[in-house]
Amino acid sequence: MGSGKVTTGSAPFDFQGKHVTVAGLGVSGIPAAKALHARGAIVTVVNDGDDARSREQAAGLEALGITVRLGDGATLPKGTELIVTTPGWQPGKPLFQAAAEAGVPVWGDVELAWRLRGPDAAPWLAVTGTNGKTTTVRMLAAILEAAGLRTAAVGNIGVSLLDVVLGEETYDVLAVELSSYQLHWAPSLRAHSAAVLNLAPDHLDWHGSMAAYAADKGRIYAGNQVACVYNVADKATEDLVREADVEEGCRAIGFTLGTPGPSQLGVVDGILVDRAFVENRQKNAQELAEVSDVRPPAPHNIANALAAAALARAFGVPAQAVRDGLRSFRPDAHRIEHVADLDGVAYVDDSKATNTHAAQASLAAYESIVWIAGGLAKGATFDELVAASAKHLRAVVLIGADRALIREALARHAPEVPVVDLDRTDTGAMLQAVTEAKRLAVAGDTVLLAPACASMDMFTNYNQRGDAFATAVGELRA
Repeated sequence: MGSGKVTTGSAPFDFQGKHVTVAGLGVSGIPAAKALHARGAIVTVVNDGDDARSREQAAGLEALGITVRLGDGATLPKGTELIVTTPGWQPGKPLFQAAAEAGVPVWGDVELAWRLRGPDAAPWLAVTGTNGKTTTVRMLAAILEAAGLRTAAVGNIGVSLLDVVLGEETYDVLAVELSSYQLHWAPSLRAHSAAVLNLAPDHLDWHGSMAAYAADKGRIYAGNQVACVYNVADKATEDLVREADVEEGCRAIGFTLGTPGPSQLGVVDGILVDRAFVENRQKNAQELAEVSDVRPPAPHNIANALAAAALARAFGVPAQAVRDGLRSFRPDAHRIEHVADLDGVAYVDDSKATNTHAAQASLAAYESIVWIAGGLAKGATFDELVAASAKHLRAVVLIGADRALIREALARHAPEVPVVDLDRTDTGAMLQAVTEAKRLAVAGDTVLLAPACASMDMFTNYNQRGDAFATAVGELRA
């Protein structure tokens, strides 16, 4: 056990003897409860669920002396002085309303990790955005490693920040992915530098409005020390920089797929260049890498690479490390992943394109496409996506529960494009979809799985959906 008193860049918080309620079990709730208990807090965990898995997790915590209340996540435990919540719990839940009325602060797991950092803790280079976060953070970590720095890709990427902050391994710098949920509950976070990659409607049921969603994304810029990185093509990200309260001397750094201006990174004749972190940026530029060093070199992935490079350069990484890091990087599965070439047709799995913004970026990467789309729309509309992408479409194959919404948008904005509507939502539908796509495609086309929808109507998750696509393509090859 520690002394109970934590001293960080934020105000010290003495957990010894404090009554702290942890909202939710799982990958962030359990480490939070254990960390608080180890620092002398009197911890109560509340959880909505009361299933076998929850009871097993509860038993492990109760063995340590932590109180767990299953099936009751709405009532504020008596005497609570602080709530630490897992990211998925919505701000409108009765527990938080009761906390607000009682004047009890609410932190997320990221806020707790930030508060528990030691005095010599590694600075954070933070990334958020509607799409591209994980890829950008992993690119950034690869660049930092190429520069010889001790680093890790952590946060919403699946590696607990609490585990990293409290672990024995030391780091020079952390590449941190943050979701809008996590940022909502992280009032004290102050990154070295941060990027908002893009903004498009998403998770509005959680945040309540697009304005609230954008405001939570913008929290990542609060207190930035060196650079606020924004997307020149997405004015909303620049607006968040303008509104941010940052440290004196912190700079706004843009990234663009076009020729960069001063204080920007961009692309010139197939070369990624830096006009931000160079001497005399009015006249000079530093070559960082070639577009061909980015895999895959789709436009939105080049934008991810530029954002990662901007954060790395803000931390003082040399140009050669940017090139070496991008060359060594391999994207995760189901992100514009090339599966096979059959009869001159490329088959590409972008099952991770679970919303319209991600699908539009994917569709823009190829000239002539047979598009496999559909699933759970999550309240999305498809007119803007179809109108922007119609010129790329050879044909469309629709699957999933909400495919009619896409079919209707196609009828309005691309009536000449052939559409195959598969009236089934079983997992075997993917083989039929790929078979139909093969029939419609000609040499030079790309058969692209970019569903623009969530997967849970037919599959466990987008990974299983992408695997089904790859399996179906494999059966065509047999």
